[in-house]
Amino acid sequence: MTVIAAAKSQDLAALADLMAEMDQFYGDITRPHDARLKQIAEALFGEPPYAYALLAWNADQLVGLAAYSFLWPAVGATRSLYLKELYVAEAHRKTGVGKLLMARIFAIAAEHECSRIEWATDESNENAKRFYAELGYEPHPGKVSYRVAR
Repeated sequence: MTVIAAAKSQDLAALADLMAEMDQFYGDITRPHDARLKQIAEALFGEPPYAYALLAWNADQLVGLAAYSFLWPAVGATRSLYLKELYVAEAHRKTGVGKLLMARIFAIAAEHECSRIEWATDESNENAKRFYAELGYEPHPGKVSYRVAR
């Protein structure tokens, strides 16, 4: 049974391991474990936190994550929830973990009276696009994405 819970500081090591797998999936260079732990701790547990994360657990194994932030302003001076990353460990894909994480993201957005939930995926990530389409979500036309590496 999969349990979805907010990330806690005691989850750092498991989260660092899952994010190392995620980096490999995206073809990124894996960072040293200590540096990764520091980055995660600052982002999720610093004052103020830069982001929030939901974790999907099967028993004591971390199998997925949804990292998100709130953005303001959105339409009508409301806020929106931006899902930065939805990642499910390769061995646990197609088991419902992603659907559970998305459902909880939508619940959090409702709890915070967000007017929008937004996210992106790589154009080449056909599996992600198929997953979102199966949930009934289609790409939103009219936006151009920019990225500047620093």
